[in-house]
Order: sequence, then structure tokens, then C-alpha cells
Amino acid sequence: MNATIEKAQIHELAYAIELVRELAEFEKEPHAVSATLKQYRQAYESGKILIEFAKVESQIVGMILMYETFSTWKGPMLYLEDFYVKPEFRGKGIGKALFEKYIELGKKGGFVKLKWQVLDWNQEAIDFYENFGATIEKGWWNGVMDFK
Repeated sequence: MNATIEKAQIHELAYAIELVRELAEFEKEPHAVSATLKQYRQAYESGKILIEFAKVESQIVGMILMYETFSTWKGPMLYLEDFYVKPEFRGKGIGKALFEKYIELGKKGGFVKLKWQVLDWNQEAIDFYENFGATIEKGWWNGVMDFK
């Protein structure tokens, strides 16, 4: 299946939230998403987040959402916050194309490191990343503090 990977347009940000909600459902956290379209718009317009959509015949079927950060050990880093392809479009090379776009953006942007998270039970995703030559770190635990 031939998909195009395109930078998100401001009027398409509602689709990003929709895909994030689908991802949260897949990750068994269906009620965890509380970010608003206004917050997405502000973050996108200020350059805090970057979004690329996968489109098939102009239909948005997947995305990568990332942001720039800094590794005190390595230097500039591009963090992949969300990576999702709708279930009916999986296994068709779309995820591969999106991840290759992420790698391309990292290289072209002068980043020295790419980083993301993967759930320990998602072996299919772990295998996917390892096929790209990625290392899946297992010794680090996430610390989280929410302010509501």
C-alpha cells in the first residue's frame, strides 16, 4: 500500500488527538488522554511538537509525534512521543515509512540521539525497533508526576 508521509497542517491537529486516543486505547489506558486541541495547537504553533501524518488517498492512517530535547550525556535528541498506525493499515509498510521519516528527521536535524518508549508487553513493536538496529533499554524505570 502506497502511503505518503506529510507534515501535519494546523487544521489537521484534531486527527492527531484522535490517533493519540486510539493509541491510549491500544495501550490499555483509554481514559488517560486529557490534552485539548487548544494545547495541541499552542504546542504545534510554537514548535514544541512536530507531527508527521501517514496518508493513504488523503486519509490520515497513522502518525509520529515528536519533540526536541537534550540528553546531558549525548547532546541534542529527538524524542518520539507517539507512533501509531490504525490497525487496518498495519503490516503494509506504513509504520516502516513513518519510522524511517523519524530517523531522517533526526539525521537532517543534527540530532545525536533518537529516543522513545515501548511497553514491555508489546513484543511486536520491540521486534520492529530491533529490526532497525535499535537497542531497547530495560534497566530504566520512568518517574511520573501529574499536576491536575
